[in-house]
Amino acid sequence: MRRILFLARAEVLHVVRDRATLAQVLIVPVLQLLVLSNAATFLVTNTPTYVVDFDRTSVSRGLVTRFRASGHFLVDEQSASPELANEALLRGDATMVLTIPHDFEATLVRTGSAPIQLTVNAEKGSAAGIVQSYATSIAAAYASELESSVRGARLGGSEAPPVRGIAKIDLRVRSWYNPALNYKYYMVPGILVALVTLIGTLLTAQNIAREKELGTLEQLNVTPMTRGQFIAAKLLPFWALGMLNLAIGLLVGALVFGVPMRGSLLLLFGAAAVYLVAALAIGLWISSVVDTQQQAMFVTFFVMNVYLLMSGLFTPIDSMAPWVRTVSQLNPVRHFVTISRAILMKGAGPADIAQPFLILTIFGAVTLALAIRQYSKRVA
Repeated sequence: MRRILFLARAEVLHVVRDRATLAQVLIVPVLQLLVLSNAATFLVTNTPTYVVDFDRTSVSRGLVTRFRASGHFLVDEQSASPELANEALLRGDATMVLTIPHDFEATLVRTGSAPIQLTVNAEKGSAAGIVQSYATSIAAAYASELESSVRGARLGGSEAPPVRGIAKIDLRVRSWYNPALNYKYYMVPGILVALVTLIGTLLTAQNIAREKELGTLEQLNVTPMTRGQFIAAKLLPFWALGMLNLAIGLLVGALVFGVPMRGSLLLLFGAAAVYLVAALAIGLWISSVVDTQQQAMFVTFFVMNVYLLMSGLFTPIDSMAPWVRTVSQLNPVRHFVTISRAILMKGAGPADIAQPFLILTIFGAVTLALAIRQYSKRVA
């Protein structure tokens, strides 16, 4: 028992004296709890919704108001153009399109039942099913509200006798990009991104730290190689490895899981080339900050937890707290998951992924510059 207590005391002193390890033990878990508690939610709220209202009557406006007031749907755009709605779906600006046909109110009064169409971006998987459930519930509740007015309209008119039962809104759902709601179609591209990121970032994060532990970093510093060349030489092999892992993963996804590949694979690999620079530069920056491989591993897993839970891979970004959605713009995994799903499932082109690709390009340039600068500060 005495030996155990002595060793325990030595470990406590080691943690207290090592500021990096102390921060990982005390500060990092608190930060993860604060951030990820807001990101990891299965409640779908503020779903971006585009309304195409051909009827433009008080009844159709009342239905849109019910959707807007529910808190589950965020009606940002509204028009009478299906083409604009389809473009919003393709860009990712809208998750759902609510289409109200002509003569919606008249049909509801005359027959007691009127159709509406709900087009959901099923690329988002389980969130699409939840959105459909919310929409069905709202439509049914609104139909119940209309029961008395519809009956009164029938009794006051001369076209048809009263019909028993309540008013019904016939909700017709179309799931785009993933009609079968097969979760593998949207999970496999996202998980592939996560695995490529994890392997590449972890390996690069341990690279320079390993050189420090082995004592070979000083030997490299006396060579005429510039700091930029040194970082590039460290990054290039892992960049090639990441591209190879992506190619193998896509092959497995297509052959084993039947993941659709509707877009250009050349465009996907072009985006991946930029993304891997950003992801691996983060690993090199971590490696230049820490002193040991163990510290590099701890910091990398912390970063990866934030990456994954704020990427929209497991939970929809639309449902996160507003400030978390804003912070997640700094997450390169979010943007590449969006790009990979859009290209593979939607067949998106360069114009459709321009925004996340631009963010990745800027992020890659900034992180690579930070890695070079941090390396020069520590070993110059």
